[in-house]
Amino acid sequence: MDLFEAIARRRSIRRYKPDSVNDGLLNTIVRAACSAPSAGNEQPWHFLVVRARKTLVALSESHPYADMLREAPLAILVCADMDRVKHRDYWPQDCAAAVQNMLLAAHGVGLGSVWVGVYPREARVAEVRRVISLPDTIIPFALLPMGLPAEEKPPDDRFDRQRIHMEHW
Repeated sequence: MDLFEAIARRRSIRRYKPDSVNDGLLNTIVRAACSAPSAGNEQPWHFLVVRARKTLVALSESHPYADMLREAPLAILVCADMDRVKHRDYWPQDCAAAVQNMLLAAHGVGLGSVWVGVYPREARVAEVRRVISLPDTIIPFALLPMGLPAEEKPPDDRFDRQRIHMEHW
């Protein structure tokens, strides 16, 4: 799949087939995340793969917009390791770049996924931290339910020339 086609056709998928995702595809997706840019190349991320149905259900109950975790074969929790952070204000951008790479990689290998935000909502951070038993120095940033799509969505052209400004506003 061409890069620009992948960008244009990637959509948020919230319904999944029960089929498992093999480790080869999972590794491809996480490798894509690790290729994301980061401030000072500090790469503050960790990726926690959740496949246990009990944990996926508990995560779905801990977040108001994560019902799709009940049927997803897996989810990847993207976290920031505050012990690795030197450029304190940039870790959310670093983790966001990693998430975007994973969403595109998942689409590129035929999987569906959706970005479920955790950080900066303190209640969501606390609940996910509780369910997963994260150390204090690890901040959950986003959940990515993932699997073979059980729904199809057409591309959505969101280009708006009105939002492009040249040289000044």
